[in-house]
Amino acid sequence: MARPDNVLRACAILTIAVRATQPQSIIDGLISVIQEGEQQINLEPPDMPPEKLLPQYDFIVVGAGTAGCVIANRLSENPNWNVLLIEAGRPENFLMDFPILANYLQFTESNWRYKTQPSGKSCLGLDGGQCNWPRGKVVGGSSVLNYMIYTRGNRRDYDHWAALGNRGWSFDEVLPYFIKVENFSVPVPHDQEYHGYEGYLDISYSPYRTKIADAIVNSSLLYGFPYVDYNGPTQVGVSYLQLSQRNGIRESSSRAYLHPISTRKNLHLTKYTMVKKIVIDPISKQVQGVEMVKGGRTYFVRANKEVISSAGAINSPQLLMLSGIGPRKHLKQVGIPVLSNLKVGHNLMDHITMGGFTFIIDEPLSLRTERLLSTDNLKEYFNNHKGPLSVPGGCEALVFTDFDNPNDPDGYPDMELLFQGGSIVSDTVLRKDFGITDEIYDAVFKPIEQKDSFMVFPMLLRPKSKGRIMLKDANYKNKPFIFPNYFADPKDMETILKGVRLVLDLVKQPPLQALGSRLHDIPIPQCSNIPFGSDAYFECMTRHFTFTIYHQSGTCKMGPPSDKRAVVDDRLRVYGVKGLRVIDASIMPEIPAAHTNSPTFMIAEKGSDMIKQDWGYSI
Repeated sequence: MARPDNVLRACAILTIAVRATQPQSIIDGLISVIQEGEQQINLEPPDMPPEKLLPQYDFIVVGAGTAGCVIANRLSENPNWNVLLIEAGRPENFLMDFPILANYLQFTESNWRYKTQPSGKSCLGLDGGQCNWPRGKVVGGSSVLNYMIYTRGNRRDYDHWAALGNRGWSFDEVLPYFIKVENFSVPVPHDQEYHGYEGYLDISYSPYRTKIADAIVNSSLLYGFPYVDYNGPTQVGVSYLQLSQRNGIRESSSRAYLHPISTRKNLHLTKYTMVKKIVIDPISKQVQGVEMVKGGRTYFVRANKEVISSAGAINSPQLLMLSGIGPRKHLKQVGIPVLSNLKVGHNLMDHITMGGFTFIIDEPLSLRTERLLSTDNLKEYFNNHKGPLSVPGGCEALVFTDFDNPNDPDGYPDMELLFQGGSIVSDTVLRKDFGITDEIYDAVFKPIEQKDSFMVFPMLLRPKSKGRIMLKDANYKNKPFIFPNYFADPKDMETILKGVRLVLDLVKQPPLQALGSRLHDIPIPQCSNIPFGSDAYFECMTRHFTFTIYHQSGTCKMGPPSDKRAVVDDRLRVYGVKGLRVIDASIMPEIPAAHTNSPTFMIAEKGSDMIKQDWGYSI
């Protein structure tokens, strides 16, 4: 794949290096460089000015994120179809390629910067009692902001989808699409029948790992976990992270699926363009097209065949509701005429964790900003795409386990332990990523700012609690209300606490003890009346440090006609409307035990084939 020329890349890296010599301006400097990175080489399709847009397209795809890029690629394979891809955000630039900069991207204009509504039960130690929910507002979507962790989930996830009445979505039926996505190059023993080697998306290890990561893997092996290819037949075990990277460089959906087809004449991409609503004939319920805003002007573009919403688990339900598709009572409250009464915005799911779970070590091994941005590391990454700058936001290894069946090597994971080669204090931007209040940070973390440390996220894989997205009003410019409803089901907290105990057991193993690993034990002030280290303390800590893992899903649920909460059928067509589909993470009826980027790629590949089949195009 072509990359920006060396002169531009050198200029960017030198700018980072110069600014990094001034500690107080590291964050502002890096963010500024990323924001100014408009001098990218336009390998994605060029931005189409309004005057050059066609008045009508066969297919209009709303959202150039993970799913939208795939769909635009696959539909434009038919040279007789014209496809319009609409993105609200900016182009990608090559500084977004640097895996280690994942933390910084949340502070740029490439992030929608959503926040949850305060609940009094979660996110208590975060600014305003609200969790930050980053979402990609950029070509490539959240695959540009994420940590590149590529996990498919368990076969039972998809067999359950099928058992709910969704024909064609069993594991055996979706596996070919997972295989179609990937170009697998992870150097571990693996079952070739589970992997693809000719797909658009490269899957690999990071070319660098810390000694902390090695100690984590070795401790897990001593504890009894097998080393596993978790994208193979079983998931329970330990592994270094499989990543959407190519040679140490982020492989976003845009870079994987749009760059190779940037010269297709039948695919148009319009950036910095907001869709106000999908235009639907109120009598026939046939989709007419979309109303969109670019450069302060409103345009109507007709869709001859279909509109596909691939705007994600927040924006897709918002767009459907703005267009008159959603819960009747709610739409009437905000003054929107109801065209199809569906449970849009319900069934909101997410993977969460207890944040701030920090372990101090005696060796200078963690991924600290002042070490990372050294001249040697910059040269190593610039010349070879190797070294610590290739670590995805500091994430290095994971463990999957099934607490219900702990001795089953083919278990159904309900917990993922995600290990980082640093902690909240390793990079001053991390506290801002999660929104930890100054009061708590100063009391808990400031005393260990000069120490080496690592962090573990005990991540809830199969949450029972579900929330909702609701419109604030009928104005497309206003962000919706987000009610995640974390911990509504007590089982979710119980599972997280089991994960905390497992981490503490793993840290007792010799490889991690050899680093001097020990739990950071300064209590959160609001939890200090509870015995430190007790389940009650860790529950209090979880309610204060409720960290999202950015896997929002389920808000346009797929289901059969008998499912009163279903929004789309098993061919992803919106009920009650003709010519409209939703293809993104919002259609997931239940969240898989996976980081959701990989399943979203699969959904987009499968959805694209469904469209081709329904319109008689041979695949």
